[in-house]
Amino acid sequence: MTTRKTTLMVCTALLLTFFACSALAADPVYREKNKYPKLDEIVELREANAAERDSLQKLVEDQYADESSEKSKAGKDLRIDWSKVKSPGTPDEFDQIWHLPPTPQFYTGTCWAFCSVSYMESESQRLGGPEVKLSEMWVAYWEYVEKSRAYLNSFGRTPLSQGSQDHGTLEVFRKYGAMTQEDYSGVAVPGTCHDHTPLMNELKGYLDWVIESKTWDEEQNMVYVRAILDKHLGAPPVDVTYDGKTYSPQGFLSDVLNLNLDDYVGCVSRMDTPFYTRVLLDVTDNWRRKDDYVNLPLHDFYEVIKKAVKDGYTVSIGGDNSEAGMDGKFDTAMVPEWDIPSKYINQASREFRIANGTTGDDHGVHVVGFKRFGGQDWFLIKDSNRSSRLGEFKGYYFWSGDYIKLKMLSFTVHKDRLEGLLN
Repeated sequence: MTTRKTTLMVCTALLLTFFACSALAADPVYREKNKYPKLDEIVELREANAAERDSLQKLVEDQYADESSEKSKAGKDLRIDWSKVKSPGTPDEFDQIWHLPPTPQFYTGTCWAFCSVSYMESESQRLGGPEVKLSEMWVAYWEYVEKSRAYLNSFGRTPLSQGSQDHGTLEVFRKYGAMTQEDYSGVAVPGTCHDHTPLMNELKGYLDWVIESKTWDEEQNMVYVRAILDKHLGAPPVDVTYDGKTYSPQGFLSDVLNLNLDDYVGCVSRMDTPFYTRVLLDVTDNWRRKDDYVNLPLHDFYEVIKKAVKDGYTVSIGGDNSEAGMDGKFDTAMVPEWDIPSKYINQASREFRIANGTTGDDHGVHVVGFKRFGGQDWFLIKDSNRSSRLGEFKGYYFWSGDYIKLKMLSFTVHKDRLEGLLN
């Protein structure tokens, strides 16, 4: 009995194994995917609701955009009532120092190059050099090269923008020399105007890709940087042609322009560091972190500018032009009494505006003349900015002395004008 039971169990196991193996050996086939109608309905409802919300959102966003646009168009700026202000009438009323006519910067943030190059033109002429128009875009081109190199070497931590300071021009001259406007216009298509927005978008896109992809090869990276700059600004020439002769840019600087770059000093007036010491101008556009600006008390700061211009020296100056008292339509900038009365403009009120951010590093201009009018000091300003072309005298402003005292952060001047103030 036991033997028969054992035999039956073995046979049963063999049959089960056979059928199991047959099932596992079933052939594969393709068929349509399983459908889940109820779940599909849920998805369709979800998508319909989302589409309805998106459509409603777009309608609301368009409505707010239209309202914002209309509000902006209808908006008004708080300005001075110039009909009640007595200011100089024309640039010809000023005692002017030699300078070339104003040049517009158009759609760029390179005011620093325009004012400091204009300053170098006037300095060259004052020192016995020629009356020659120099190229601002030569300076901007090489400054973009140096900025790009710094941006890569700092892994994107130094500013990559169009702004800089007066010393940017001095550093470019020192390393690359100078160039005439005739030899380098800085526009790839002749007859067009400067527009550096596409250039900076492409340049930053490339440099950010280098950092993200870690494609480190500085020599090759800078080849690509130069290619981008050449595309938008045109390739800079190797030589300068002037007065029938050919010079290297460095030779043109030293042999023709007669400029000693070590003779120029930047000055500030701040209460956060000791006066008559060398300090850092701590603004974004000082991307080199240059820290040898001479810190002067406001009285000296202003008097150096005033006496320099009265004595036939021009000054390159930078500070804040985003003020209700600056109005290009009337070619004038001043500090209205309803902002702060003149008698209260001093070191403390100046510092207060710097500390709270209402005085910033917006713009650079070239001071080219002086006039005493209506019991006040007035300065003739050569300006490359768009606002200076709104009024009657294209590229010029008349600035009150109070505006310089309160709103200007720094200036560059020949070291001769700082006698007794330098350590």
